[in-house]
Amino acid sequence: MSRQPETKQKQRGGIPLFWPLAALALLLLYNAVFTQDFLTLTIRNGQLYGSLVDILNRGAPIMLVAIGMTLVISTRGVDLSVGAVIAISGAIAAWLIVAHDTPPALVILLTLLGAALCGIWNGALVAFLDIQPIVATLILMVAGRGIAQLITQGQILTFRDPVINFIAGGSLFYLPFSVTIVVVTLALTAVLMRWTALGLFIESVGANEPAARLAGVNTTFVKVFVYTFCGICAGIAGLIAVSNISGADSNNAGLNAELDGILATVIGGTSLNGGRFFLVGSIVGALIIQTLTTTILSSDVPPHYTLVVKSVVVLAVCLLQSDAMQASIRRLATKGGAA
Repeated sequence: MSRQPETKQKQRGGIPLFWPLAALALLLLYNAVFTQDFLTLTIRNGQLYGSLVDILNRGAPIMLVAIGMTLVISTRGVDLSVGAVIAISGAIAAWLIVAHDTPPALVILLTLLGAALCGIWNGALVAFLDIQPIVATLILMVAGRGIAQLITQGQILTFRDPVINFIAGGSLFYLPFSVTIVVVTLALTAVLMRWTALGLFIESVGANEPAARLAGVNTTFVKVFVYTFCGICAGIAGLIAVSNISGADSNNAGLNAELDGILATVIGGTSLNGGRFFLVGSIVGALIIQTLTTTILSSDVPPHYTLVVKSVVVLAVCLLQSDAMQASIRRLATKGGAA
């Protein structure tokens, strides 16, 4: 079941990340030429500063969401609730600190537990009640921000906690600590997916669920797991978001995160039809989105054109990755060579 995507990759040239990496390289090259001091890096107080570091730092939540979304999409599902889960996680963390003066370790644990429960809810609706993923997760997407506002009583809760503030404001090995969180999360996910049978089970469910069930795969567990894992990734992104502003803003936290997560995953080469997934590709896709956002903000593009420019670039990358477009390019190249 996992051989078919590999055959397609060989037909495309065997480099599934070629176009995403090319798009990222072009964006970086454009900024290096037209954005002043884009490649400049400075060290202050033991931390690197510069536009490249800002892209990594601000793109950390998108990368975390993309890691979780990759596993969900590989089972032929989708999670539209990650933005709401980010808001809920931020609300839980701020409420625990402000209202109960909870120790930081317990704040992190309870926040991630709340995010995991959100994922379990989505997984249960999909796996046990057989509700379509887009509908099941839409329920929490709609209700999630209301839940977050109930937790914060409709107010923006602000706090000061050195440990929680370190998540987004601290540094390790000269890089923002949020980048370290992404690297550790990616490494643990890769080990779990490739050094155990779980990755194969996930891909088999996405490629052919009835066949996977007949082969003995517990498809119910697999579905609940991927949505729970995606919820935890969104919870970590929520901790970064709440740490970044030292407060919980239920209206704006995680806004459009679900769209960025889906786009990053698809740009990275994971098909919405399920099956084989590419974790590193999703990270590259998230970097493309954040680099594009930084490029637009640093240029003279009017703010109301931002989403249009963003969508055009994303569409171009997706078209270049499509089988039909690449077949057309090969035919044109063949005709050109013959002429």
